[in-house]
Amino acid sequence: MRNARERLKFIKPLEPIQVETPPVSDEWVHEIKYDGYRTQAILDWAGARAFSRNGHDWSKRYWPIVAAAEKLPAESFIIDGEMIAPEPDGRPNFQRMHSRMTWNAEQLAFVAFDILYIDGEDLRSLPLNERKAKLWNLVKPAKDIIQYSDHVEGGGASFFEAVERMGLEGMVSKRRGSPYRSAGLSLG
Repeated sequence: MRNARERLKFIKPLEPIQVETPPVSDEWVHEIKYDGYRTQAILDWAGARAFSRNGHDWSKRYWPIVAAAEKLPAESFIIDGEMIAPEPDGRPNFQRMHSRMTWNAEQLAFVAFDILYIDGEDLRSLPLNERKAKLWNLVKPAKDIIQYSDHVEGGGASFFEAVERMGLEGMVSKRRGSPYRSAGLSLG
């Protein structure tokens, strides 16, 4: 059992393995690979924080997202996602990340794609589809500053073709039943 006053700690994120062709089995789910900065949002008794992929506290740079995370309906959580600089059509613009982090942090968005912990429960051993359902229940409607990374089940090749037609960075594929410790596959 966790000590109620213990701070939640950053968990090193799992990196996808780049591959040449998308998986074709229906046991895979596919998400857009967002062009931004990998970020982990953590909420505990002392408030919310945001960490870079290397565990650096970037809460001051991402202050609007940190403030929005504190309003989510949970006592504590660890969410894995990507910080992006969205254009009006929603596409991420990586070239604008630095200036928005410096001058216009309210124009950033956090795209949540996994949840590792919520309200005293370590979720990493649960299948991905169960974690994604818990994540959706936490962040819905997830259209503004905190967004939800939607996914498509199966159809990896056609999803990849659509991502390429749209000019996006790529896609990430994950096994529907995988725990958090397994790596995803990245195309693009």
